[in-house]
Amino acid sequence: MPKTSARLLALLSLLQARRDWPGALLAERLNVSPRTVRRDVDRLRELGYPIVAVKGPDGGYRLGAGTDLPPLLFDDEQAVALAVALRIATTTGAGIEEAAVRALNTVRQVMPARLRHRVDTLQVTAVERPGARPDPQVDSGVLMTLSDAVHAREVLRFDYTPAFPPHAVAQDPAGPPPRRVEPHHLVTRGGRWYLVAWDLDREDWRTFRADRITPRTPTGPRFTPRELPGGEVSRFVAARFRGSDGSGEWPCRGQVTLGLPAAEVSRYARDGVVEELGPDRCRLTLGAWSWAGLAATVGLFDADIEVVGPPELKAAFALLGRRYTAAAAAAAPPTAAAAPAPYGGPAAPRNSLDNPPAADER
Repeated sequence: MPKTSARLLALLSLLQARRDWPGALLAERLNVSPRTVRRDVDRLRELGYPIVAVKGPDGGYRLGAGTDLPPLLFDDEQAVALAVALRIATTTGAGIEEAAVRALNTVRQVMPARLRHRVDTLQVTAVERPGARPDPQVDSGVLMTLSDAVHAREVLRFDYTPAFPPHAVAQDPAGPPPRRVEPHHLVTRGGRWYLVAWDLDREDWRTFRADRITPRTPTGPRFTPRELPGGEVSRFVAARFRGSDGSGEWPCRGQVTLGLPAAEVSRYARDGVVEELGPDRCRLTLGAWSWAGLAATVGLFDADIEVVGPPELKAAFALLGRRYTAAAAAAAPPTAAAAPAPYGGPAAPRNSLDNPPAADER
């Protein structure tokens, strides 16, 4: 039979692994008698672990949630996973950077030397996209309030700071009325936090930037969750940032023939479909949030372009052609010709051309 201390740790590990444990099964796993299990449970309770006795034909035990956080037991993989999660928590924009650093230091101090070395070798550096604005920080209290409302299915009221405040002349002295929504999901995307909710006043789905939300109390009545367009929140959010109605498809989708090898175009086609038509010719099917945005994206390939369809894409190319011609006529003569990018250069980045956020998301 293992020593009492080792047996207590093994029992605690089992209780953390699943919700309910029949007493007989615990005794079998620990290779002890049911009476010994009952004594060990009492010892863990004395140490501060809230272990609840489960009634039923078999009886059993459950590790409940206590008012104080007792010492936790992690195996090696769990300890390393926790340390990794705490390291990358500083890049989430959730406003928990200092708390995460303190928690990591606490965990690191109690780690065995072998695990401490593994954790210390993991150094994470957050690298921003070139030219990108710093991601806004969200107060952790706001995130908890939003999460509580989502979990409780309660109507949420909040003040929302618009991306572009109205002019002082047209601004209401009392300020805009609070938004009233049915919160469905709290999501993170690209270093920012968003609340996916049904806007009760606008009768439509919205995605709100969490860093612009100031919750009001108390919350409203409970509601029955609505069916999210597309079924999955990941598909819905991706579709909203594409400018579509939630179906997951781009609102504008067209097809062109490019005078480039398919292998070169595929490197920059993102979610487009590339078909090889010959050694130096391919067909590209691509989507964007507008026809002009789609035409501009295709135009970044340094190659001859033949529009297959639809007519709206041809009209967009004609529109951009007139704009570019007018811009070239008004521009000063260049001092030196820029070297063309090989194989057409990179495709369009995910910027305002093909990824326009909705009004609430900006």
